[in-house]
Amino acid sequence: MDYRRIIPCLDVKHGRLVKGVNFVNLKDVGDPAENAAAYSRAGADEIVFLDITATVENRKTLLDAVQRTVERVSVPLTVGGGISSCEGIEELLGLGVSKVSINTAAVRNPDLVRQATKQFGRDKITVAIDTAKNPKLPSGFEVMVKGGTTGAGIDAVEWARKVEDLGAGAILPTSMDTDGKQTGYDLPMTRAIADAVSLPVIASGGAGTLEHLYDAIAEGHADAVLVASIAHFGTYSIRQMKEYLASRGMPVRL
Repeated sequence: MDYRRIIPCLDVKHGRLVKGVNFVNLKDVGDPAENAAAYSRAGADEIVFLDITATVENRKTLLDAVQRTVERVSVPLTVGGGISSCEGIEELLGLGVSKVSINTAAVRNPDLVRQATKQFGRDKITVAIDTAKNPKLPSGFEVMVKGGTTGAGIDAVEWARKVEDLGAGAILPTSMDTDGKQTGYDLPMTRAIADAVSLPVIASGGAGTLEHLYDAIAEGHADAVLVASIAHFGTYSIRQMKEYLASRGMPVRL
């Protein structure tokens, strides 16, 4: 059975877990490894670890923070932030990371996606796409790079199609417009990307209620949902999220 997955997201800055709104106003919410361990025990299907300032600061992912996190979890861990080469990917996979997420580096050098999937397998490579509304582009959504600070002038749906052609195994689109607001995922953007590709799409940015999780799957056509604020601040437990989805007919791993 194709289960719908609940995936807590750890935004990490300088080795600490943070959460913001629209990618800014970051608050410290603890140690990423400790939080990851708690989510792993609580029944999260996977965990995503994003070193959110690595690209802006022009550095690699903080490997010691990743190492500590990998050692504490028993579920697949995806790591992103500052990954710009196959050597960097190899280093992370060598630590025990299950998958890597490439964002800005893929936009700058699309061939990296092709090389990485060829070398490591498509199931190891997720392409993250940060988006912002832009009515000048065909889909109405623009790809943003460098931690959401710069518009790439690329249509988000066209880019999703391209990374599928390049061999990516999954797509993680995050709406900068809804990130951290807890007002719901950007359903039109999520659905536009999900309907354009045959890859698993992970909805991200804006979950505030249990209904939002359901809507991302039912209306946004997502395969999985990324959660941050509602998990970090104790609004709902992973079990409550899964039980709610199950009560509405979604197949989940309880």
